Amino acid sequence: MDFEKELENLINRHSIENDSNTPDYILAQYISGCLAAFTTAVQQREGWYGRDPRPSFTEDHTPAPGRESKTDGSRQPK
Repeated sequence: MDFEKELENLINRHSIENDSNTPDYILAQYISGCLAAFTTAVQQREGWYGRDPRPSFTEDHTPAPGRESKTDGSRQPK
């Protein structure tokens, strides 16, 4: 099951859609879009500061190639 479908199910399970009278799948799409927009903003911010704007971790939460720590796989400080 993908993230958006899981989010839709979570919204439904907690009846969050009732507050806005909006179908759960629309709320899940909206929240996914917000997360994507935030990722873009963070990458733009990093570029503005002169840092590498590429994500530090991949979608499966493993370090991106070339971004691994030499010791434990955690993020490298800049």
